[in-house]
Amino acid sequence: MEAILLKKAGSADELYIGETQMPVISPEEILVEVRAAGINRADILQREGHYPPPPGSSQVLGLEVAGKVVEIGSKVSRWKPGDRVFGLLAGGGYAQYAAIHTDMAMPIPETMHYHQAAAIPEVFLTAFQSLFWLGKIHEQDHVLIHGGASGVGTAAIQLARSKGAHVIVTASSGKHELCLSLGASHAIDYKKGPFVEEVKSYTQGNGVNLILDPIGGNYFPQNLKAMQPDGRLVMLSVMGGYKLPEVDLRSIIFKRLEIIGSTLRSRSLNYQIALTKDFLEIFEDKIHSGVIHPVIDSVFDWQEAAKAHRYMEANLSAGKLILKINS
Repeated sequence: MEAILLKKAGSADELYIGETQMPVISPEEILVEVRAAGINRADILQREGHYPPPPGSSQVLGLEVAGKVVEIGSKVSRWKPGDRVFGLLAGGGYAQYAAIHTDMAMPIPETMHYHQAAAIPEVFLTAFQSLFWLGKIHEQDHVLIHGGASGVGTAAIQLARSKGAHVIVTASSGKHELCLSLGASHAIDYKKGPFVEEVKSYTQGNGVNLILDPIGGNYFPQNLKAMQPDGRLVMLSVMGGYKLPEVDLRSIIFKRLEIIGSTLRSRSLNYQIALTKDFLEIFEDKIHSGVIHPVIDSVFDWQEAAKAHRYMEANLSAGKLILKINS
């Protein structure tokens, strides 16, 4: 089969379409003819050599796909050839075919296009894990979401609002309208400087109960100041840097704050299956009705994978970037 491969770790220019072996499915897996694959910042980190796939996983980039079942394992009863599915992968999405565990695959609604379905798994499961499993979100919580116009951000806004939370986001001013249209109550332009005072002002001096942060760096001490007592900070990445010269730790103790680091790709298969099932139990009807929906910035032909990566690296997108494959 053909797949998007790497000449060597490095820039987007190292991506090319070449031949590689077809996946060999296990008894509990299905083989999917990929029609669309989502692009994530984890793909960029892997391309650069900073985020290797888990042991035993495909070395091909790509953490989420949508497509059509073409083969099922001997222990699979949920699916049959011809079914339209989407799901999360440990790797291998940038290819004509991908293997998915039967319990990680989700049905594509009849009215949903492949590229819409491919925009759901990584960002919605990450947002769901962060808000519900780790962040223990409650109705009427004030939630601060950094990078509100990102794929995870646009998913998290919708999930938090569905719980009845009040959502504050940080994003560049040109992306505020999108965030507000998805249900955010207030948007802060991060380019104007520290966000703490605006958060405090909007919450009448109280601060927020929960923060989702993919930035790290100098956001960390600001996050500590922006949280209420018993607040929770879920850290998803460190795009803004992973070292700080000095942090006052007293507020963590005195305000009884919880600092939670989170990844999803490295979690066990059983964990990811349980997460997927829980997400579907709560939100499948809302996805099928369109109440909860992916936000897509652009769809690129997979011949343009390098262009798509550069677009993401330039922070130009609002929502998901998708690669169109086999169609």
